[in-house]
Amino acid sequence: MNDIYQKCKETADYLRERIDAKDAIGLVLGSGLGDLADEIVDPISIDYSEIPNFPQTTVKGHEGKLILGTLNGKKVLFMKGRIHYYEGYTMQEITLPIRVMKLLGVRVLFLTNAAGGVNRKFKPGTLMFIDDFINYMGDNPLRGPNIEEFGERFPDMTKAISAEYSTIAKLTAEEIGIEVKHGVYMAFSGPSYETPAEIKFAERIGADAVGMSTVPELLVARHCNLPVIAISCITNLAAGITGEELSHEEVIETTNAVKEKFKTLVKEIINRM
Repeated sequence: MNDIYQKCKETADYLRERIDAKDAIGLVLGSGLGDLADEIVDPISIDYSEIPNFPQTTVKGHEGKLILGTLNGKKVLFMKGRIHYYEGYTMQEITLPIRVMKLLGVRVLFLTNAAGGVNRKFKPGTLMFIDDFINYMGDNPLRGPNIEEFGERFPDMTKAISAEYSTIAKLTAEEIGIEVKHGVYMAFSGPSYETPAEIKFAERIGADAVGMSTVPELLVARHCNLPVIAISCITNLAAGITGEELSHEEVIETTNAVKEKFKTLVKEIINRM
């Protein structure tokens, strides 16, 4: 049995003794959005440190808890704290939670993140549905022996984003009057922010936003046939566009400013899923 699959199975077996996540909506909370988990009804919270094989978060603002409960009447499984490639883990380690969600029976994955705006029409605070993505991280979580228990060797990425759930999300935003843009997300490895030259490159090849997460999760979700949608909160314009230096504090400040709008959108989408 593949070693990665064995670890995922061990983790899923442990969690099944504590939670029933079958048919839940899985959600990964990006920077500054962790307090959405505080609205879960009847939560069962498990620290990542208690979960076998689970990587630990090291980034401020990513608490590190797996929380099961209900939100707007729907069963949800939240990752309150994302694990990033730049923290020193392998691609297989940072995506283990997604594979575990699949084994637990999660029916759809909802990814959120904070991102830098490359599209010059975007402003800080813009929300963007991810329609497509570019992997520029220099690695791929599917690299190595294929895990046949999850999916085929060469998964197609033409429809990596779920058309069904993306339509639900789009119609929800329109109905509640929240403007959301659409675009392409490009992932860099980090943790340094992109250079102005890299942003020019990203702009020329069609990226609308850049970040340091989400793409590995998208790749693994597609591989194991887990439907997925993703939304970025544009927290700042990327390097070189305004001439100003970037900071993580700015990211948190902007997410805090638009948090209520973002939370409202996410909750309403969940309500319709």
